[in-house]
Amino acid sequence: MRVVIAEDSAILRAGLVELLNLRGHEVVAAVADGDSLRAAVREHRPDVSIVDIRMPPTHTDEGLRAAIALRSELPGCAILLFSQYVETQYATELLADRAGGVGYLLKDRVAEVSDFLDALRRVAEGETVLDPEVVSQLFTATRKTDALAGLTPREREVLGLMAEGRSNSAIAAALFLSAGSVEKYVSSIFGKLALPQSEGDNRRVLAVLRYLES
Repeated sequence: MRVVIAEDSAILRAGLVELLNLRGHEVVAAVADGDSLRAAVREHRPDVSIVDIRMPPTHTDEGLRAAIALRSELPGCAILLFSQYVETQYATELLADRAGGVGYLLKDRVAEVSDFLDALRRVAEGETVLDPEVVSQLFTATRKTDALAGLTPREREVLGLMAEGRSNSAIAAALFLSAGSVEKYVSSIFGKLALPQSEGDNRRVLAVLRYLES
């Protein structure tokens, strides 16, 4: 396979180059940032690219955003994310087109070199390969998002003001509603977020936590 590597750790980058070369693959470019990744893929059109998520300049999600841009620009561009972190928002976007040729492995969970190379081959052939921990976190994030998706725009406004620490009377004044209307909205929010009445839990706090997690 012809491979592009995007990894900001010089030692890990060199190690991947040596590993792939020893196994008969050709590393056509090994770069350290998202912009260089995009340029290398455009130039070499590799069979697959190995991409770290956190790279310069901010070390947050540059690699993942570069991968999404490449998939949009070059449909079918095979990408294997290889990272220590699970980034749910952009990872979901990367997987959304369901076109295959995408993988997401966690560095600390790859036990055998053969498993890594097998995943790389499968991604290059158009399969989708995901670490079980990635699947679990994506599923959890999706469930949280779906719960809030059931709220109406007005209920979202009320929940947003609850997150600011406002009382029902303050929410009523801010949204020009009656106190009774706000109470109905709050009750509906509790129901849609599956927060039943409980002596041990503060439903208002739990609802705000759901909002912040989303």
